Amino acid sequence: MDYRKKLIVTPGSTVKLSEFDPDYHGDVEDKEAGKEALGSVLEAITPLQEELYAEKKHALLIVLQGIDAAGKDGVCWHVITAMNPQGTYVASFKQPTDVERAHDFLWRVHQRTPALGQVAVFNRSHYEDVLVARVHNLVPEEVWSKRYHQINNFEEFLSENGVSIVKFFLCISKDEQLERFEKRLQDKDRQWKISTSDYAERDRWDDYIAAYEAMLTNCSTEHAPWYVIPANRKWFRNLATANIILDTLRDMKIKPPQPTVDIDDIYRKYHHAVRNG
Repeated sequence: MDYRKKLIVTPGSTVKLSEFDPDYHGDVEDKEAGKEALGSVLEAITPLQEELYAEKKHALLIVLQGIDAAGKDGVCWHVITAMNPQGTYVASFKQPTDVERAHDFLWRVHQRTPALGQVAVFNRSHYEDVLVARVHNLVPEEVWSKRYHQINNFEEFLSENGVSIVKFFLCISKDEQLERFEKRLQDKDRQWKISTSDYAERDRWDDYIAAYEAMLTNCSTEHAPWYVIPANRKWFRNLATANIILDTLRDMKIKPPQPTVDIDDIYRKYHHAVRNG
């Protein structure tokens, strides 16, 4: 399956999330087949990320968005684990500080974008400023409505400066979210992840869906496309995101840098001498 072609939000299209099936799993039969396929994809990602780090001519920004319990942390754990931490980091954007509020909304984000050779994962991102800010009326519509254009310009600027951008909206159903909340309540090791606000936010489900639809409609571009990832099945979520990341890395045509020393000379001086006593 061509995951990018199947799951991309075509630039210029109008998104209605009711038309997407969060249970979709393509031609992958079951969880075991999905896990097996994922292993092969992760094995292919690892050397490409290492070469990206060595070459230092490209960077990769992975944006993860989704309603509470959609699986953003799960992607970080199961997919990003294929990458060497030396060249990879995860950033998250919570409620802005007083200093951050004194600047434009993208100021704090730009500081966390990846340098050449690095992979950055935004677990929630600058898109919170057209999601939470919109749903909770943190700023007037005349403010947040302009941010789509500003975000597109920002991402185009990053793209023109060597940063490849892939953005994943993890799509789950309202019933699946409630089931995941219940599992967290029952799991003593994960109870810390649940709060009363998680349930309170469910009352705004339709408002969030409208905000996500506007985000996907306005901000899926050629240089920074959105992908809607069916995420009710965690194993398919992981497989789909991993495949798209792999294809994105391959598109960079990464070439490891040439050695800075004379390999033949080192071999003659050291290894040949050792072998001949």
